[in-house]
Amino acid sequence: MRQQAVSFEEFGAFYASHKDRCLRATVASGVDPGRAEDAVSEAFARAWAQWRTVRNARSPAAWVVRTAINADISWWRKRRRETGPPEDVRSEHLDLDGRRDLIAAVRRLPKRQREVVALRYILDLDTATTSAVLEISPGTVSAHLHHALATLRADLATEGACS
Repeated sequence: MRQQAVSFEEFGAFYASHKDRCLRATVASGVDPGRAEDAVSEAFARAWAQWRTVRNARSPAAWVVRTAINADISWWRKRRRETGPPEDVRSEHLDLDGRRDLIAAVRRLPKRQREVVALRYILDLDTATTSAVLEISPGTVSAHLHHALATLRADLATEGACS
């Protein structure tokens, strides 16, 4: 089925400018790096199929990340007895300004804190948009962010002291 009034160039530009950040945000949210690439690809395919709707979302990139996370949750539910825990972060696509330790530290945060950090700092969303995407209040976003940053500072300071 051909999409009407939807430009392939528009979607292509969106994909090119957001694919790496969406992958980083998905991994930082706790998705296994090997599965994250597949989940993000699936999410972009779904975004293209629904582009007329997705492009009008408050944040199309957040829509992709949320869809990727949901795809991974579905994958995990089907296979949780067959696989072990997620492997460590090893993919070269996951550097955050050369700071693999930062992504690893974010992955150790509780789920909601991971999501808030990924959306606010990796996707660069504002508090209101993060709140809308996660369906929580702006105050809750700020509280999770405050706790996450305190934990990250402590973790990274401890790692730095051990090096």
